[in-house]
Amino acid sequence: MVEKRLGALPVAAEFLRRLDVAGIVDAVCPGGASALVTHGQVIEALVANRLTSPAPLVRVEDWARCWAVEEVFGIESGLLNDDRLARALDAIAPYLEHIAGTVGARAIGEFGIDVARMHWDMTSMSVHGAFPVEGQDEDFPVISYGHPKDRRFNLKQVQAGPAVSADGGIPLHARVFGGGAAEVSQVVGAMKDLRAMAGTRDFLMVADSKLVSYSNVSALLAAGVQFIAPAPAVQVKDEVYAALDLARATVVDWTPDREAGKPAERRETYRVLEDCQSLDFVETLVTQPGLGDGCGRVLLGWHSRT
Repeated sequence: MVEKRLGALPVAAEFLRRLDVAGIVDAVCPGGASALVTHGQVIEALVANRLTSPAPLVRVEDWARCWAVEEVFGIESGLLNDDRLARALDAIAPYLEHIAGTVGARAIGEFGIDVARMHWDMTSMSVHGAFPVEGQDEDFPVISYGHPKDRRFNLKQVQAGPAVSADGGIPLHARVFGGGAAEVSQVVGAMKDLRAMAGTRDFLMVADSKLVSYSNVSALLAAGVQFIAPAPAVQVKDEVYAALDLARATVVDWTPDREAGKPAERRETYRVLEDCQSLDFVETLVTQPGLGDGCGRVLLGWHSRT
């Protein structure tokens, strides 16, 4: 009698089936698929591995042997060796954005996800190793030094720009960027992708202060896209905040986790105020044409101690 671990494999298999991940992959990567297992089936198994017990490629076959992968997915563990996994990953590499976008669109239709508002941001993943530039394929994101979120400046990195729905925080779209890619220059591309996914439905783009540049703001306004982003703190002068009318602001009933253990009188108080301001976010914002009065509005929020 052989005992295998089941865990959440049936749940993962059901979601993968409803999202038609294997079918979407096989539609764009039919070549090289063996009679025993297709690229799409391999990718489904890899996704299931990441969701249950993440393992490096050379250990996925061991995972499949100990877990009920054959019983749930119909794939023998020996068919998930690292060479077969690598071939599947190489096959889908040129089509990653198409596959991710198609799976995201499928999720929207299959589960009725509300994409009227989506949240997008970039994150970095530090890697260990030399990764010389001359040894990398320039057709794909290049691993290099950049501005890592984890502050590990001694390590090279690769970046990702995921977008999640406000309805449940479900990731529906993602792009991968080189380690040295500037975040501020990726906003317009993300906006176009998300707008295509939303179709005729309106959506609100929520991003961090990297969104605020002349090129980004002008592109968003020209496209008729609504967006919310905080003003870069270094670009807002103290007198702007000082001029805000505290009496008109509304106190927000919210306490951040870092303040939860403090007595009420020592907690930060958050207030919001909607107003029209003329702010010099970036130097070019007031020197370039096309962003005159009435083209946009700025929402400012601030917090203080009471």
